[in-house]
Amino acid sequence: MLRDAKRRKVVKEYAKLRLQINAVRYNTLLPKEIQEIAQKEIEALPSDSCTTKLHKRCILTSRPRGRYRKYRMSRIIWRHMADLNQVSGVERAMW
Repeated sequence: MLRDAKRRKVVKEYAKLRLQINAVRYNTLLPKEIQEIAQKEIEALPSDSCTTKLHKRCILTSRPRGRYRKYRMSRIIWRHMADLNQVSGVERAMW
């Protein structure tokens, strides 16, 4: 969990700069020399600052798989909390 939090912090810190450099890098109207400089600047940034390195995880257990997007928690925790009626808008089926 700590590594994921650290990675998210780095991504947030460099997001604006990375967006600006990528805009220059992929602009086909600019000369190739400027695009190459932008490429070198991107490579100089920390590798953890890329958003593709992030992996969505459960907010309670940090489990990487079986996550409900709407609730941001794993299926196991979601079901446990639904049993205890702690998730709003969810009711167990009883017949």
